Amino acid sequence: MLFSGILRLHNILTSFDKFVDPETSDNPLNPRMMQDYQSLYLDLYHERRSQERAEHEAIDEDVVFEIELIKQVEINVDYILMLVEKYRQEKGDGDDKELRSEISRAVDASPSLRNKKDLVEAFVESISAQKDAEVDTAWRQFIEGRKNAELDEIIEGERLRDEPAKKFVEQALRDGELRTSGTEIVEILPRLSRFAKNQDQSLDGVKQRVITKLTAFFERFFDLVVSGEDR
Repeated sequence: MLFSGILRLHNILTSFDKFVDPETSDNPLNPRMMQDYQSLYLDLYHERRSQERAEHEAIDEDVVFEIELIKQVEINVDYILMLVEKYRQEKGDGDDKELRSEISRAVDASPSLRNKKDLVEAFVESISAQKDAEVDTAWRQFIEGRKNAELDEIIEGERLRDEPAKKFVEQALRDGELRTSGTEIVEILPRLSRFAKNQDQSLDGVKQRVITKLTAFFERFFDLVVSGEDR
């Protein structure tokens, strides 16, 4: 509740020209502490949202989570890549551990990058061995490779129709929307009976499971693919 109040006040104060940003002032709540609190704040938010879905009732009426205010100031992929480039340049000079911690904190404090932390950390590991590669190009290649590998895993695991499934996902990434209603989603599914005894293997059961997996995939890769194309 206190951090929600801080976020609201910070949002109001930034509208004044004479406001001194905490990053440039001698503020007790320095940027690193702000990121740590923001990360914990997001942890609590997701924990409560998960509990709410499980119990099917609102349980966070006592706390208003200011997620939109966090999104207004959150870091993006370009900022992370800048830190990665700095990490690679300073690796071996004694500062690399601190920079890696800074990268992790920045990702944890970002609503849109938290579910991509493993991708960022794996990329940092891979780029450190590529001395001559451009970080931006290496990132695009890395994300493309992981995207294809994870999609292949879903297709194989759910026995989806390979080409239609890939076209369906690529279209969703281009449009910025995963269409889960209509005939397109059904056309990528394997041949199944609507009346199978095992609900998990029925048409409706498999369809819902595939939608859940593809939605998570879409949310994981969409803004990364878009960011790479924009640059």
